[in-house]
Amino acid sequence: MSGTGLPRLWHANGASLRAGVLCLQMQASWRWLRIGFWICTAIAVAVVLRRMVALAHPPQSAPPQLALLDAGFASHGTLTLVHIIPALVFVVLAPFVYLRRFARAVWPERSLFLLGTVVGVTAYGMSRYSVGGWVERSAVLFFNSLFLFSLFRAWRLRHEPVLKLRWMTRAIAILLGIATTRPVMGVFFATSSVTHLSPPQFFGIAFWIGFSINTLIVELWLRSREGKSQIERMAMRPLSL
Repeated sequence: MSGTGLPRLWHANGASLRAGVLCLQMQASWRWLRIGFWICTAIAVAVVLRRMVALAHPPQSAPPQLALLDAGFASHGTLTLVHIIPALVFVVLAPFVYLRRFARAVWPERSLFLLGTVVGVTAYGMSRYSVGGWVERSAVLFFNSLFLFSLFRAWRLRHEPVLKLRWMTRAIAILLGIATTRPVMGVFFATSSVTHLSPPQFFGIAFWIGFSINTLIVELWLRSREGKSQIERMAMRPLSL
């Protein structure tokens, strides 16, 4: 091989190596995002089912703090159900947006637009009964408005697959933020004997932390090279979650 051929070969091998590393990084980031997505989905479904059971059959031996929360939701049970049932269906249908076999189906997105609107509007009503007062209410108003805006943008851009999917992904991530608040609340409950904080004191903080985690992680991913590439691939040829 000639001397001029070796540098070209090294350059080509280096480019191939960098491309391979980038591909592995993209796969890793997408894998972790999928894991987080399914964990949040499972938590959200469990939370809604638990609330529905508690409303129908109030537990008789719940811890005092949990019993107080159950009583609070029971005081506006109808509004709670009108909010959480569409939210449950939204969470269950959200994966269909990304599944290959439903690539040409329009009903998943149309359903999410309708369900998301109901969830968003009723969330404003639910904010009147915020356990964490104005701290929680401010989180709900901010992230719920961001959720509805993202959903509206996805609908406006429904004829532009890549942009539509980007905004729909933002909306889904924000809604699933309610699931991320649960582990955060669990930490506050577990440390309440040390911090002496009650639900009215830490619920608002937990809401801000939980929703911020989901929103920031997905936004950073969407703006990354890996996220942009993945969204384009999914928009043109949906992948299986």
